[in-house]
Amino acid sequence: MPSQEVVFAGFGGQGILSMGKFLAYAGMEANLNVSWLPSYGPEMRGGTANCGVILTDEAIGSPVVTRATSVVVMNRPSLEKFEHMLESGGLMIIDSDLVNRSAERTDIEVIRIPAQTLAERLGNKKAANMILLGALVKRTEIVSLEVLLRSIQAHGKAEFFQVNKRAIEEGAQRVPLLAH
Repeated sequence: MPSQEVVFAGFGGQGILSMGKFLAYAGMEANLNVSWLPSYGPEMRGGTANCGVILTDEAIGSPVVTRATSVVVMNRPSLEKFEHMLESGGLMIIDSDLVNRSAERTDIEVIRIPAQTLAERLGNKKAANMILLGALVKRTEIVSLEVLLRSIQAHGKAEFFQVNKRAIEEGAQRVPLLAH
């Protein structure tokens, strides 16, 4: 299984660190080596937040993601900051409701998802992050959607599980079908 080095980035309060934690827990359940390294500005809510998650069969030498295989961005400053970190051929997932431009690079795969709009339709605007996480897991197949959902059920708040499950499924449905 190929390794994934993922950066999740956006404003504090969008669930950026939660996306990373749920993916890290899923990686542990899938018996992968995992690291999760959060980073946020001094403002926290409203400031910038990002985290790096590494999932691999190999030993992890450093928890710092320097060349990401995937980047998920929920605001324009994050796109501008992390687009250059994505390796050639990598995956960028963008919340198109909050980021008013696409990636400038042509050597990466870009999936734009109107996560805010879709989350609102699900009845909880805070589930936008889970829509993007569902798309990431579906496209990369680093863990199964079932393992991801189990990690969310085990480590998330019970009252949000059903909306998070619907959001993960919605995000997975937004991934274009690609030939393997």
